[in-house]
Amino acid sequence: MKLESKAILQIQKPIEDVFEGIVNPEKMTKYFISESSGRLETGKDVTWKFPEFNTRFSIKEVKTEKPSFISFVWDPETIVKITLEKLPDNSTIVRVNENGKDFNENNLKWALENTGGWANFLACMKAYLEYGVQLRQGAFDFMRKK
Repeated sequence: MKLESKAILQIQKPIEDVFEGIVNPEKMTKYFISESSGRLETGKDVTWKFPEFNTRFSIKEVKTEKPSFISFVWDPETIVKITLEKLPDNSTIVRVNENGKDFNENNLKWALENTGGWANFLACMKAYLEYGVQLRQGAFDFMRKK
């Protein structure tokens, strides 16, 4: 059995705006990461840095299908898939699924933590794209190594 983390949220913005909010590092640095080496584009690897960690994360095997799908690997055991669905009112449902880890105690902890992490990603993205609010700013300063 493989474990997965999942999160879903509706964002009151057109699908094209939400897609751009995920693939464009200028937008992502307002709600998720602090640095990126480039846009998420098919076949292009990028590096992300989060404000609360000194470590940089390699984002590999990027695939995008504008305006409805993004996937990448940042953990060799898993793949992240982000699916966007346009609704009749011109809002967008965003589904995040990360899966691939075998079932064991450590990986169960991973699944629970990442599910919360992806829910946070979606909430922060919604606040930024809809209202320009940067919810993540200062939210995880307590995690920084001193």
